[in-house]
Amino acid sequence: MAVVVWVVEGTWPACVDAARRHAAADADVVLLHVTPSDLPEVAHGAFAGLLGRGHRERDPGTRVEHLAAASAEQLLRAAADRLDRPCTRTERTGRVEREVVAAAEDADLLILARDGDRTHLGPHSLGPASRFVVDHAPCPVLLVWPESAPDLATIPPPPPHPPHHQ
Repeated sequence: MAVVVWVVEGTWPACVDAARRHAAADADVVLLHVTPSDLPEVAHGAFAGLLGRGHRERDPGTRVEHLAAASAEQLLRAAADRLDRPCTRTERTGRVEREVVAAAEDADLLILARDGDRTHLGPHSLGPASRFVVDHAPCPVLLVWPESAPDLATIPPPPPHPPHHQ
């Protein structure tokens, strides 16, 4: 069994804990982190637009790339320590939602956390990237709450019913 755990800042502990609880002892667990490809590009563009193109040594884009890689490495290390069993750590760069779906291509299970409005039950508890992943995952998905789930009273009310036609 292959299990992919999407490791995201702020929600990763719940995903790792879910893998510990639900993945078989002999499962191949992959801890996945994706860095958005546009992150350094935004910094490069801002620098070029604000300060011109004459001082490439001051361009923050390269520094942002290095910081993102170091952050991903630290996050994956912390996740592996928490998992406390053999695993593979994978870093990808690109459009986050598409990279996660691609990484789950041969998986038997994908674990991710809700990342939207976590104060109410319902569809808004998923951010855009997570919604895309849930809708397009090529395998079963285990969707976890990063903390305790909200009370059932937070379910949105049903839509009003149209008048009865005779």
